[in-house]
Amino acid sequence: MLQLTSTQKMYYTLRIAIAMCFIGHGAFGIITKPIWCNYFAVAGIGHDLAYRLMPVVGSLDILLGILMLVYPLRIVPVWLVLWGILTASMRPLSGEPFAEFIERAGNFGAPLALLLLSGGIKNNIRNIFTPVSSNIEVDQKQMKCVVICLRIIVFLLLAGHGWLNLIEKKALLSQYASLGFSNPSDTAFAIGIFEILAAFAVLIRPVRPILFVLFIWKTGSELFYPHYGIFEWIERGGSYGALLALWFATEKTLYQSKLKNTNNFFKIKLFNGLSNKSTAILRSAYSFFA
Repeated sequence: MLQLTSTQKMYYTLRIAIAMCFIGHGAFGIITKPIWCNYFAVAGIGHDLAYRLMPVVGSLDILLGILMLVYPLRIVPVWLVLWGILTASMRPLSGEPFAEFIERAGNFGAPLALLLLSGGIKNNIRNIFTPVSSNIEVDQKQMKCVVICLRIIVFLLLAGHGWLNLIEKKALLSQYASLGFSNPSDTAFAIGIFEILAAFAVLIRPVRPILFVLFIWKTGSELFYPHYGIFEWIERGGSYGALLALWFATEKTLYQSKLKNTNNFFKIKLFNGLSNKSTAILRSAYSFFA
């Protein structure tokens, strides 16, 4: 990817991330992951029918993932934005914490970022059946929208995962115990604080070294799920893709000219309406990361 422009690197990163989301999610349908019954139940679908539908849904997801790699029609990321929001929302609707929804922001955020990068879907319905090209000419306004989108998505997925650690999600505690941590609760608390602070750091200003560390952290930490490990890792491709695409967006050729205004945007939004004491604390934090 060394000969590609920063924009093209973002394009291919997000395209692969979208394929990973579809393929990983589809794999769970093929192997009929039991917890999916809870999500089908939200739509009034019973246990037996849910098990019959899972392979159908999974096969469709995998086919769309392969299509995204082979011939990336614009309708595929459009569908994944809608499908990603729908499937993620099934978790809190079925009784799980709301953090489960925002932790999966990469699933619908990566395709949204690719759509913004490639010019959206415009007002022509036929446009969604055209391929998304890597020969993209992106102006400053368009790149600003993409970067804002990526910063919000990364903030949500990190904050969501940090939140799940703070409320001591059982699967995460089991993961830390299996890795040999003697006190999984303390480990979860430390990781939760770290990820939430990292989320705000990215939202305030995406510093390249921090983004790269977070990319390594996310790709590495997702490997240790006790069950369905490889499928869990693949399905979270949107999280890695969002971080890596944002890292590419902050290359020197783009960083100085196209991120300055977004930093000011978030600075104003964060500081407006706060008390003097809160503003002073946030300004100190902002100055550190800036």
